[in-house]
Amino acid sequence: MPTKHTVRSYDEELRRLANTLTQMGGLAESQLAAAMQAVSRRDGVLAAEIVSADLRVDQLETEVDQQVMRLLALRQPVGPDLREIVSSLKIAADLERIADYAANVAKRSIALNQTPPVRPAFAIPRMGAYAQAMIKDVLDAYVERDAERAVAVWRRDEELDEMYTSLFRELLTYMMEDPRSIGAATHLLFMAKNVERIGDHATNIAETIHFLVRGDRLRELRPKGDRSTAVIPQPPVTAVQSMDAP
Repeated sequence: MPTKHTVRSYDEELRRLANTLTQMGGLAESQLAAAMQAVSRRDGVLAAEIVSADLRVDQLETEVDQQVMRLLALRQPVGPDLREIVSSLKIAADLERIADYAANVAKRSIALNQTPPVRPAFAIPRMGAYAQAMIKDVLDAYVERDAERAVAVWRRDEELDEMYTSLFRELLTYMMEDPRSIGAATHLLFMAKNVERIGDHATNIAETIHFLVRGDRLRELRPKGDRSTAVIPQPPVTAVQSMDAP
């Protein structure tokens, strides 16, 4: 926890900063959860509400920026206090991006609702639930100043990457087998990429928490399971081709 200071107002300002950041995190997490509901239910009204609510997260990021500037100017922090304040800026930026990606998913879901349902769409909420759990755990790690819990979240990003790669392969196959599905599948590809990027930002937050608590950076290379760039689509075998095969 942050060090107590002889000037009580200093402690109150640090608590206010942490509370603003926690509120921002809670909103970003709920935005993602709502976006997944909008996808599952094909709920355009809910999706539109998510897009509109993104402004509140942006406002909270501005509040964090203002609080940080005030603390830097008036308190001239050093050591753990400086790490606390600078880390808040980095975490706020990642949370703002998480909320943006959740809003992007909601926007895509509105367009997706204009097309017939496609089977791979069910994988998006599954990815979203995994990313949401990462966000919750990394926010808990921030509140508790738990570096080990943050590192555990950091390691889980690889599994989310693997889920994305698997869905990427499935969607490519789906589009080749039925060209009529290309429009819907393209929306799903963008949505899946947004969720994968949310996991990356949760991982960024985990790294920042490790720095905040321990005072140094993680020395390990970040685990990555995204193999989508190595996927080479193979055209489906037609009935004529299969008959000609030896």
